Amino acid sequence: MLTTKLCTLLGIDFPIINAPMAGTAASDLATAVSKAGAFGMIGCNLSPDPVWITEQIQAVREKTDQPFGVGFISSAVWMEKAIEAALDAKVTAISHSFVDPTPFIEQAKGSGVKIFAQVQTMANARKAVAAGADVIIAQGNEAGGHTSYLGTLSFVRAVVKIAGDIPVVAAGGIADGPGLAAALMLGAEGVWMGTRFVASLEWAGPEWAKGQVILADADDTVSTNVYDLVSDAPFPLDMVSDRVIRNTFTDTWHDRTEAMMARQSELMEDIATATATGDATTAPVRAGGASAIIRSVEPASYILREIVSQAADILKNRTEKLLGG
Repeated sequence: MLTTKLCTLLGIDFPIINAPMAGTAASDLATAVSKAGAFGMIGCNLSPDPVWITEQIQAVREKTDQPFGVGFISSAVWMEKAIEAALDAKVTAISHSFVDPTPFIEQAKGSGVKIFAQVQTMANARKAVAAGADVIIAQGNEAGGHTSYLGTLSFVRAVVKIAGDIPVVAAGGIADGPGLAAALMLGAEGVWMGTRFVASLEWAGPEWAKGQVILADADDTVSTNVYDLVSDAPFPLDMVSDRVIRNTFTDTWHDRTEAMMARQSELMEDIATATATGDATTAPVRAGGASAIIRSVEPASYILREIVSQAADILKNRTEKLLGG
């Protein structure tokens, strides 16, 4: 129905990749997305132990023979063994984020594993092109969770212009058929979606977080570093911010770094307790601007069918109307 260069490269039917949200895009989500004809991704958790990712890869392979991949927060230096485990397992693709992708592209050469470079800056986009990434994920700041400071629309278009024959995938604020159609019109070969799959049956995060996403409006998220600073998260804070659904915690501590860090240990405990008990006034819910157009929790297969059907209809009928056909 919708075939792009990305579909041909990966052996999939639909040009959609689920974002490998760390620890919560687990085997159930990757399996459901791949079985439905798109490209499923497991998001490696932040443990240095490769056992979890090995088990997740095996769990997907027990349920489907369709292609899938694994994504890493590669700025976490202790991920080396987990990355090696994914390479050894010969998954279809590995995605690297928040770093210069060059060493990881070189590491995978000759392995048969394709490398996605998720980039948030033009500098890293150029490095990914020069190093020969198989796919470049251009992530704008409308995305949920850790993302850049650049807008999706202009950033994707800029990366497409320098990428040559490398497929570019658009990420950030895309959650429906019109979003997919718009990305394809920018020259992207597909889309990468996280927030929409948070509100899926197969997402491995807590139910209360799914509820927060479907309740959120367009102005209910904030780009902040409060949670990263309190938890000493392994992200390059000069390049990356963290988009979450705003709550009492973000309203209290955003732009009050000195006062917040003076209470770091106490606040870390507060966040851990709130996360365990589902207290959304304090616990982080990472979600993007696309929350505004998500109003239900659905199976991943249903989400994919709806998005592809909407996009195909728009690309056919809207184009004809605009051109006077």
